[in-house]
Amino acid sequence: MKIGILSFAHLHAEAYIHNLRAIPDVEMIGIADEDPERGRHFADLFDAHLFPSYEALLAEQPDGVLVCSENSRHRPLVEMAAQAGVHVLCEKPLATTLPDAQAMIDACRDAGVILMTAFPMRFSAPLQQLKTQLDAGALGQVYCFNTTNQGQMPIAHRRWFVDKELAGGGAMMDHIVHLADILRWYLPGEVTSVYAQSNHILHADTVDVETGGLIMLTFADGTFASIDSSWSKPLNYPTWGGLTMELISERGLTVVDAFSQNLNVYRQEPPQHTWTYWGSDANQGMIEEFVAAIRDGRRPLVTGEDGYKALEITLAAYKSAASGQPVALT
Repeated sequence: MKIGILSFAHLHAEAYIHNLRAIPDVEMIGIADEDPERGRHFADLFDAHLFPSYEALLAEQPDGVLVCSENSRHRPLVEMAAQAGVHVLCEKPLATTLPDAQAMIDACRDAGVILMTAFPMRFSAPLQQLKTQLDAGALGQVYCFNTTNQGQMPIAHRRWFVDKELAGGGAMMDHIVHLADILRWYLPGEVTSVYAQSNHILHADTVDVETGGLIMLTFADGTFASIDSSWSKPLNYPTWGGLTMELISERGLTVVDAFSQNLNVYRQEPPQHTWTYWGSDANQGMIEEFVAAIRDGRRPLVTGEDGYKALEITLAAYKSAASGQPVALT
């Protein structure tokens, strides 16, 4: 099976190329990037073939591509791949507007190709275990979730993350979608109301977009869920950030730290703090699911529609933060 990568704008592409190469029957045919300097840099870094254009990569008739461009540039690449009859795994958020997201879904449906949204947390071992317990009714009635998805200020990795035109927003656009998707996966109904507040206290002198957000979701059955989405981890934090969850239910409290399988070492001399993770590789599980869906001719476990719904919740959070009022979803 042949897979290529369209754009290295998103830092996740740096992990995905390793994930692809770890699958025995997958050939990572190369990369393409509209920024020639960026494309050459990463092609050299990862010893990958650099195609002169997106069209040239698609002309090789790969089975699938990973779209890792800036958020607002997903649509043209997804549509281009769909027109070429190529299956797509698109980085999150699926788009920055609902019309773009719907157009991507429509293009892939009409072309008969897969559109999968890159939500790796669906493939996190502790989060999957919690899903199993919820589906089995082992925790009883669910009352509420308190969740966090906090990260570092991303400009150290990619400056465009704080460009509203390219990213679609700031910390809320970056982080809400992960937990919105997980919560929809866990609970039987859809979100009916979104209330949010955002601020620009963190990194106020550095960027213009929001750097923190608190979101309250109400589901159709009355279940509450809160999301802390912020760029609140310091730049010397040993990893990009983290995702945590507390579930209050009829049978007690369940606490999940998706990245808790790690080793922290503190030294007197540099490097004073090192962090080593040995837990499940959620990215690997996600990439393997994309490959399996192509091979088996089936829908992936995470779809373009899932990406649309997570984006819908995120955009409602922006609307609520601007108005100071809850936003109803139907």
